Amino acid sequence: MASPTATLPPAERHTLLDDAQALLAGTLFVALGLTMYEHAGLITGGVAGAAFLLSYATGWSFGLLFFVLNVPFYWLAWKRLGPAFTFKTFLAIGLVSVFTAMAPKVVSFDRLHPVVAAVLGGILVGFGLLALLRHRASVGGVNILAQYLQERRRWSAGKVQLVIDGLIVLAAMLVLPPQRILLSVLGVVALSGVLMMNHRPGRYLGV
Repeated sequence: MASPTATLPPAERHTLLDDAQALLAGTLFVALGLTMYEHAGLITGGVAGAAFLLSYATGWSFGLLFFVLNVPFYWLAWKRLGPAFTFKTFLAIGLVSVFTAMAPKVVSFDRLHPVVAAVLGGILVGFGLLALLRHRASVGGVNILAQYLQERRRWSAGKVQLVIDGLIVLAAMLVLPPQRILLSVLGVVALSGVLMMNHRPGRYLGV
């Protein structure tokens, strides 16, 4: 009896058009999810979480902080994951920074419950990251590290993301009230759940 994978088509490389579509759609999903977080006063993990903390504390633009804080991670991306990954990641980070900066001018929420913001925002960011990771791109920081560990060590990108993001959210206890911390943890679980269920080594055939 043939194995379940015997009938699967051979892997095909993504075209430039495939990559462009994924970069645009993925960054739009991420930016919308982060905009929902910001509207509800929530936090997330990774570099975005650090950018949120600084933005809440200083009033500076989240988009600008997000872009600047990601700069040190380009070295790891270039050395370990290659120039193509680094270039696409640079574009993705730039697009997320621009989209989140533009969001208040084109998107408004008359009513957005914090629980909905946490869950739906986490899912949106998760699927945005999934689209980027499947096309060998990221939005920097922890995502670069998670992608590197999955490719080199075969560790689940979702589990790496969950552990590190959980630690960053706990650090936010110094800035945010307990209720928002709990909702932020809920958002991290929703985000990481998307990655853990859908981004596993060997499952996706496109490269």
